[in-house]
Amino acid sequence: MIRTPELDVHVHIFSAGCIEVTRQIAFRDHLRRNAEDRLLYQSTKRRLAKEDWPDMDAYARAKTEVVEQITARALRKVADGA
Repeated sequence: MIRTPELDVHVHIFSAGCIEVTRQIAFRDHLRRNAEDRLLYQSTKRRLAKEDWPDMDAYARAKTEVVEQITARALRKVADGA
């Protein structure tokens, strides 16, 4: 991941065939289609954004459980062909 000096933009770069590409696209597409998970992700991020974090990595770790839950549901949909 590359960040701007202001830390306002994050660019993720992956090698060809990296499973993370599939995971992130499945997550994105799932949130576009699933209002319940979109609300869960939104409310989690808003709740966490109110806290004082020592750095962005701590914030990212705090939302990991919710992201992994949603990603698992998204990947099941992909596997089911939905």
